[in-house]
Amino acid sequence: MMPLDLQFQPFQAQWGGQRMSSMAFQVGDKVVYPNHGVGVIEQISNRSNGITTECFYLLKIASSSLRVMVPFHSASNVGLRRVVRNNEVQKILDYLTAGSSDSHGDWKERFKENSERMRTGSLLDVAAVLKNLLLLNQTKPLSFREKKMLERARFLLVNELAMAKNVNEGAIEHLLSRALSKCNLRFPESIPDA
Repeated sequence: MMPLDLQFQPFQAQWGGQRMSSMAFQVGDKVVYPNHGVGVIEQISNRSNGITTECFYLLKIASSSLRVMVPFHSASNVGLRRVVRNNEVQKILDYLTAGSSDSHGDWKERFKENSERMRTGSLLDVAAVLKNLLLLNQTKPLSFREKKMLERARFLLVNELAMAKNVNEGAIEHLLSRALSKCNLRFPESIPDA
């Protein structure tokens, strides 16, 4: 698997008396909250419990209007990161076109591995899950849980790539479909919410 380097240099500023991590964001920044998709930093605030003061990012997840509070000290632990850049988009497309893909034959191990990849927050890991499940689907039907994971991987890829390239999701679906067709895979159709 090709690593996708999404690390940032440490930022040594202080905010509200609390050291900010390498994931220092500002109001209005577009970020990715793993397994939920792209969101926008709406507010940076702090709360006191009487003894300590905790600083938080308040995110609004674009696709669901869900609001999430992420403590500064947990931002990197939960995988909060910036939206991928154009050069990273190309790495993802290259992987989908020609990258090797491997997964366990045992359903339980394969599901565990894919779940861990989805939680990393790395868009390349999400692309690997999508490609693994598409390859598996060529040889045998996916289980219900794997179908749901495939839908989620599809959504996360399309959602973030559309934001990164500043185009509509249809254009990204076409781009991904072309990339996958080069290795004889078919990009899955979007399944409307029931």
